[in-house]
Amino acid sequence: MSKINSIVDVLELGMRAEGLRQSAIGSNVANMESPGYRRIDVKFEELLAKALKTGGTVDLKDVEPALYQPKNTAVKDNGNDVNLEVEVGEMVRNSLRHRAFVRLLDKIYKQMDAAINVR
Repeated sequence: MSKINSIVDVLELGMRAEGLRQSAIGSNVANMESPGYRRIDVKFEELLAKALKTGGTVDLKDVEPALYQPKNTAVKDNGNDVNLEVEVGEMVRNSLRHRAFVRLLDKIYKQMDAAINVR
């Protein structure tokens, strides 16, 4: 049973969620014209917020990113609810979050390196 021990663990979880979300967006776009297809998304941010609100050490299994169907968007005549504009917006937001996670990790590792290499 793994626990969140540092900000690096949280950033790693975030990057894992963004990777899964990127796959979900790709699947949504690929199935944009598939009759009956309902878009999928990733549940992560609300799980992380809930777990961190409890305080103390958080179990990683409680915040593992997971796919789900929101079913809160308008359905077209063919039963499909994918909207290309929404998916492109999600892709942009996802890319920005991923870039932020990478930059934060880079900063943390540079600080560690600087601390180790103090002369």
